[in-house]
Amino acid sequence: MRLLYVTAALPYGPGEAFVIPELVELGRQGHELRVVPTRARGPIVHDDARVLERLVEQPALLSPAIVWGATIAVAAAPLRTARATRTIFRSRSPRVLAKNAAVVPKALWLGRRLRELGIDHLHAHWGGTSSTLAMLAAEAGGISWSVTLHRWDIAEDNLLPSKISRACFARTISRSGLEEARRRSGGRGERLTVLPMGVTAPPLRETARRAGVQGRLLMAANFVSVKGHRFLLESAALLRRRGVRFRLDLVGEGPLLAETMAGASRLGVGESVSFLGELPHSELLRRLADREWDAVLLSSVETPDGEREGIPVILMESMAAGIPVVASRIGGIPELLEGGAGLLVEQADPQALADAVQLVLDDEDVRAALFENGRRRIEESFSVESVAARLAEHFRRCAAPPAADLSTLDGAQQEGLEPIDRRHEPEA
Repeated sequence: MRLLYVTAALPYGPGEAFVIPELVELGRQGHELRVVPTRARGPIVHDDARVLERLVEQPALLSPAIVWGATIAVAAAPLRTARATRTIFRSRSPRVLAKNAAVVPKALWLGRRLRELGIDHLHAHWGGTSSTLAMLAAEAGGISWSVTLHRWDIAEDNLLPSKISRACFARTISRSGLEEARRRSGGRGERLTVLPMGVTAPPLRETARRAGVQGRLLMAANFVSVKGHRFLLESAALLRRRGVRFRLDLVGEGPLLAETMAGASRLGVGESVSFLGELPHSELLRRLADREWDAVLLSSVETPDGEREGIPVILMESMAAGIPVVASRIGGIPELLEGGAGLLVEQADPQALADAVQLVLDDEDVRAALFENGRRRIEESFSVESVAARLAEHFRRCAAPPAADLSTLDGAQQEGLEPIDRRHEPEA
């Protein structure tokens, strides 16, 4: 199939690394791919995203080519253009309307480009402006489209009911995400389906450094409210007071970075905490595969505006590498850690988090069980190979032309008839 993915910025910028394995695997399985970032944000940060750069179509949000393409689209098919774009006026606030309006020229350009490339199906990641762009482009171009919803984008509710009802299907990455999307869609949930993100399980290997437990801990997450870094630091302070030896590495960037660094000093754990910044995805995966850390932590909380975790890919990647994980019982995390695949603690509970970390560091039997259960959970339910194959099957069903109703024709009339794909017919 010829597939086009709309992303927020991938392959540019530090985000969306978790989408890379899905795209690479779809290509490995024989599908032709194109990628359209809604807007490019900075250079390519992740080494494993460089293979995607040659697939990119127009990274800019606005350019002379996009303006020209949008103008031609309006002149060639004014009725189709009007039908495709009028949805944005249902945006729930002036701010959301402005965000959606900003992607209209690129959507109209992309609608024409889809036909030029012979794209069979368009898929967007995120329920925000990237899926607004995808929805408008697919309807202007007359092809099927779908969307993957993650976590904050469900809570944002950017035309979510319209997108769910007009997409061929809307994928959530967790059961909890499906339930939230169903509530916010006003009962229009028949096109929702659960399909998690997938990861690659690396070959397990022992390293000389892994002779014993070193007390190395990792949390890789942007410094935003939903990640609950302050509760992690409070648990680190508890471990310090108990005399537990550890080193906590924090990977990521974000608006709460300076506040978190100040909090580490205030709580007296500054010497035990390292701020590593944003690591390239390939480097993070290599260090996980080398099992540089004894446990990976995620202290997520639900924010006052209702944002919660989906199924964090960093936990999946850690489990695939055989590293024990400890995480909050929130959002889609319990779905991932079923069957003893990891340790769950209540959100915003530093003592429970400290107790769980200390258990992992002190108890060899617990570590062995988490190693086996976590790795098996990924292999059985979250491998990128099976996820990409299932996703591609959804795409095929969407792109397949509707079968003609031959029930009223006799045998002679039916002979030689082929279904007509009306997706690419010119506007009357």
